[in-house]
Amino acid sequence: MIAAFSSFSQSATEKIAGLVRGLAEDDQMKHATLSICVVNSSTGATVFEANSTVGLAPASCQKIFTSIAAFDLLGHDYRFATTLGYDGSLNEGVLNGNLWITGYGDPTTGSWRYDSTKEKLLFNRWIQEIQKAGIRKIKGDIILNNTHFSFQPTPGGWTWNDMGNYYGAGHWALNWHENQYDLFMRPGETEGDTVAILRTEPSLAPVPLVNLLLTGKKGSGDQATIYLPPYGTRGFVEGTVPAGEKEFHVSGALPNPLQQWSALLSQYLAPVGLLPAGFVELNGTNGKTGSRQEPKPFYTYRSPSLDTINFYFLKKSVNLYGETLSRTIAYEKNGFGNTDSGLAIIRRYWEGRGIDKASLHMIDGSGLSPQNRVTTRGMVTALQYATSCAWFPSFYSALPEYNGMKLKSGTIGGAKSFAGFHRAADGTSYTVAMIVNGFDGSANSIVKKMFVVLDGLK
Repeated sequence: MIAAFSSFSQSATEKIAGLVRGLAEDDQMKHATLSICVVNSSTGATVFEANSTVGLAPASCQKIFTSIAAFDLLGHDYRFATTLGYDGSLNEGVLNGNLWITGYGDPTTGSWRYDSTKEKLLFNRWIQEIQKAGIRKIKGDIILNNTHFSFQPTPGGWTWNDMGNYYGAGHWALNWHENQYDLFMRPGETEGDTVAILRTEPSLAPVPLVNLLLTGKKGSGDQATIYLPPYGTRGFVEGTVPAGEKEFHVSGALPNPLQQWSALLSQYLAPVGLLPAGFVELNGTNGKTGSRQEPKPFYTYRSPSLDTINFYFLKKSVNLYGETLSRTIAYEKNGFGNTDSGLAIIRRYWEGRGIDKASLHMIDGSGLSPQNRVTTRGMVTALQYATSCAWFPSFYSALPEYNGMKLKSGTIGGAKSFAGFHRAADGTSYTVAMIVNGFDGSANSIVKKMFVVLDGLK
């Protein structure tokens, strides 16, 4: 399994080889596959590799392919648009027609991460723009236009266990609060007690959640799973939450963010007399609004820049952002945002930079699907390419720090990965990727053992 390279640093190569051999012989690795690739960042010379061309599930380390491609294909200063417009006629402040809100994939509307995207500031600004356009009363509807992105909000490879939870949130042309809500509960005092559901924030009404939760051991943490698919009208939650907590919350995925748009807009528009006759949802129909009259735009709202969004994409591993970027690449290149087209573009992009398409099987842009397969050699090639780009400092600063190294991490069932950069004590810079699939036992335990191998680069 192990091939050693000694072109410039025999001691580093031998050290890593011995550490990899030790990990491969560990009981947790009895039926597992280990892949690692290490190169000298400055020269590109291979320091060590083992199984580096074997395709494995990378989990969230897949985000590096999406992130780098988006920087080049969209631009580090790319900003998502949301437009306000109207159809019909406007006479003396009365809109005899419909107000349109058209989305182009912005994942940050209503997000808590950025000052400019928070609910109150965002909606008050939009109301000012509506009034500035001369609209004082709306006779028609507010049309929430989702047609520029696919009706299917999640990649096909995502699992039933993931989709109802915040990290499995779908992506639409119009999104809200990162398509996330919080479920607040009160567990019992002892293991096995029933759990009371207190509320959701924001409210999920009229979507009921059947409560199958039980109280777990004190200190056992979040062991709850929400089952509620996109567009679902009824869900359930099962598992356990820890005993003795006065209030405990987990985060779920909104089944349809347009419901949140309708409810919240009503709250803001009613006090200023702008409440419409109703709300109409238009969903993904290949960028077409059917028989409706195209709106006349009067205001375009812009999101934070891509390099700002990418910071959270990598640092906090926000899966929603990965699906946003892949679908937005498809929209910008083909005029319609869907996952498969976006991933095909990303794979062609990487083929043009030396990564064989056969080594990059991408089911999504975030790494959540267990069907993704990539190689550590491909990951290192991508990271090495990034070092040559003008935007690299922004990309590098977004990488989290693990084990004293700048590394993206990835975790899904039976898979653990790390990929990034490290400067050794002697000044040598390394680019490294490491994946383990099929390990036995806990992820925490295998991570500690992977860190022992990575310590060989220090």
